[in-house]
Amino acid sequence: MSLDVRTSGDVTILAPKGMLLGGKETDELSGKIKELSEAGNKKLLINLGQTTFMNSVSLGVLIAGHSNYAKRGAQLKLCAVDKKIQNIFVVTRLSLVFETYETEEEAIKSFK
Repeated sequence: MSLDVRTSGDVTILAPKGMLLGGKETDELSGKIKELSEAGNKKLLINLGQTTFMNSVSLGVLIAGHSNYAKRGAQLKLCAVDKKIQNIFVVTRLSLVFETYETEEEAIKSFK
């Protein structure tokens, strides 16, 4: 797995690629979310368009990140969520927690 990090205006975008199985790749994502949060980032978008699988550990990383951002009055949103992963969000009712968007462009506009 690799993790692309970029910005669009004042929105930081993280784009993990591959499978998030709870190992090194998930630790990398968790560490980056924590690093951004501690630096005072207020708008984080996680683009899951090239993420092919997530397990409970990686879901926990997203939940912890969302909770951290919400506590600080900041926002963490998701976009381009694969249909299989979207089904996991529906079954676990996380679709009620996370704001998700079809495209990165829609998500970025939603922060404004």
